[in-house]
Amino acid sequence: MSGTAYHALIRTHHITSRKKVARLKAAAKQFQCYALLRSGGIPGVMYVRGSDRSNVQKWVDTVHDLRYKDYQLAAPVHAVPSELWRDSPQQDDDGLGCLEEVATVKEMATRMEARGLQRWWRVAMGFMQA
Repeated sequence: MSGTAYHALIRTHHITSRKKVARLKAAAKQFQCYALLRSGGIPGVMYVRGSDRSNVQKWVDTVHDLRYKDYQLAAPVHAVPSELWRDSPQQDDDGLGCLEEVATVKEMATRMEARGLQRWWRVAMGFMQA
């Protein structure tokens, strides 16, 4: 990925509404962000990444406006420290403008680890202290 990337993490009670997921998918496309959702049960978790800070914030605002139960901005929009990125095909800009879903928190954690974000993810989720 060229330049600086920005990301955020959101927790909710659950993500089950297909209408809301469709809105988030449209927002990811509109704001050129990559979004990864843990949907289908409790808890709901959303990770978003993009190259433009304001667009990532707009995606986060879209989530907030959908009024998810127990909405919590676990990790506000912040620059991704360069040392967290690994050389991997998953880090390029091909994913911008798309939304992916996973079924389990474990699968989401695996995706975060593949991106070099395991410690950040665990702290943001409250699994460990900073």
